[in-house]
Amino acid sequence: METVYLHGTPCHTYGFMPAIGTKAPCYTLVDKDLKEISCMDFLDRRVVLNIFPSIDTDVCAASVRRFNVEASALENTMVICVSMDLPFAQKRFCAANDIENVVVASAFRSPMFAQKFGLQMVDGPLAGLLARAVIVLDEDRQVIYSQLVNEITTEPDYQAAIAALKK
Repeated sequence: METVYLHGTPCHTYGFMPAIGTKAPCYTLVDKDLKEISCMDFLDRRVVLNIFPSIDTDVCAASVRRFNVEASALENTMVICVSMDLPFAQKRFCAANDIENVVVASAFRSPMFAQKFGLQMVDGPLAGLLARAVIVLDEDRQVIYSQLVNEITTEPDYQAAIAALKK
């Protein structure tokens, strides 16, 4: 169990994030067009998992916008922005914000994603949603970078995630 904070109030997660150097669990999510996507769709590509509570909050929206810009310069890399939001909300957000360089994906059908990655909050005001984290995977799904953002209202360390891809 990990601890993150929402305005200083502790919130706990179900389990632990995959450790650096381990193989990330496979996953199945739903994209903004209600199509299933899985880890198998990104074989031989590096993947940045930008994980957050809800696209309808300022900080979460900012992370999607920022990774949308950063992704356009990343070779052989897919950025997947994951939340529990319904695909309808994700599609609306992408259309309103010209989001074209990242995949937005919902874990609403995949409770195992939240549990396997240790990111489902089990208490606090956001219980049931995903904690804010960035996990970078190499072409073999090995975790090469991870950050569980301590304060949910804080943006992740974009530079560190991008730097992990350049090593």
